[in-house]
Formats: sequence, C-alpha cells, structure tokens
Amino acid sequence: MEVGQTPHLDKSWRDAIADEFDDQRLDSLLRFVEAETTAGKTIYPPLPLVFAALNRTPLPAVRAVILGQDPYIRPGQAHGFAFSVPRGMAKPPSLRNVLTELSAEFGYAMPSHGCLEAWADQGVLLLNKVLTVEAGKSGSHAGCGWEAFTDRIIRAVNDRAGHVAFLLWGAAAAKVAPAIDTGRHLAHISAHPSPLARGKFFGSRPFSAANAFLEARQAGAIDWRVEA
Repeated sequence: MEVGQTPHLDKSWRDAIADEFDDQRLDSLLRFVEAETTAGKTIYPPLPLVFAALNRTPLPAVRAVILGQDPYIRPGQAHGFAFSVPRGMAKPPSLRNVLTELSAEFGYAMPSHGCLEAWADQGVLLLNKVLTVEAGKSGSHAGCGWEAFTDRIIRAVNDRAGHVAFLLWGAAAAKVAPAIDTGRHLAHISAHPSPLARGKFFGSRPFSAANAFLEARQAGAIDWRVEA
C-alpha cells in the first residue's frame, strides 16, 4: 500500500463513528502509522490489515466483542484480529492460554492452528484497544490516539439494538466497562491471557458466560470451536 492511501473501513463502522470520530482524525492516526513506517520502523499488522476485524464483522453483525490490548509484536503474527494468528503460524503464549481455557470450558481438542476468523464470521468482533504496534515493543503505540477510536467503536456497539456479550481481557480492556449498558449487554472481565499477566485468566469461563447470556436472550449461542 502506498503512503497516503487509506485502508478500507466498512461503511457500517464509518457511519456509526462519523459523529464523534471524523475522517480527519482517522486520517491523522493513519498518517502517524505511515510516518513510523517511513522512519524505518516495522509496524504490525501491515496497514491494509489494520481494520480487518471491523471489515470482517460489520456493526449489524456484532453479537460479542473480545477486547484485548494491542497486536502481537513478532513477524507474521498480527493480521488484524485480536489474539488470532494466520494459519500456519505458531500460537503465541496468550493464544495458547485462550485455547486452553476454551478446551477446559467445552472439552474441545486443542486446534492445529490459531486463526480465529471463524469467530469473526459468527459476529465476534476481535478488537484490540490499540490497533498497531512497533515490532518487538508491546504497548509502543499506546497513547497515540487509537484508544479514542476504539472507545468510539465500543460505544457504537453499546448503542445498537439487541444484546452483546463484551469479553474484556486485561486491565486496558476493563477500562471500557463503565461505558457498557449492563442492563442490555454483558460486561465480563477477565485477566489478560498473557503468561505475564498477574491476574487469573484460567477459570474465568468467558466463553460459557457469553453463550449463557446470549441464549437467555434468545440471541443464539456462538460455536467457539476452532476447526481444523
């Protein structure tokens, strides 16, 4: 992608955030990412994939949100979906812990890959608070403006009709909980699944909680299996 070219963002999201997050502010964020790249830094995910989760799961399709911190920092891992990696890529420790918890809840076998796009296709928005990161430096783009953008995305989901299960993983994600209308939605907070996290992710049962919430409201359970 050439510098100055804006990656695609699904119209449903553009329309939803236009009142508070206009194109100029979004373009400023993307120019920051381009400037970092021009300066010789490696940025993940590649710019065309920054909005992959939003494009794969348009606003009207959202049934659940998994909210993390920022993308993976190693080559080939980040592809625009929180906690997911492309097929053929080794599972990072955080993802292994996610899949271990999933297995404990439902008895699923550990999948051969860590691509979670099948969840996105069922309406699970796999979103990070910060959508880009410098290679090898977790948290390097925190405070650069992405938080305002993703907070607006969360508010857009919160404001739409229906019921959504928000699974908030880690301290950064938990900060959005006050913005969620728990009279209509679920706000389920877990520790971050990273082995470095001090809190407890195992046993928090986020997937079971999401399905119980959705089924109780006739919204249908999510099939959390990661197929081969």
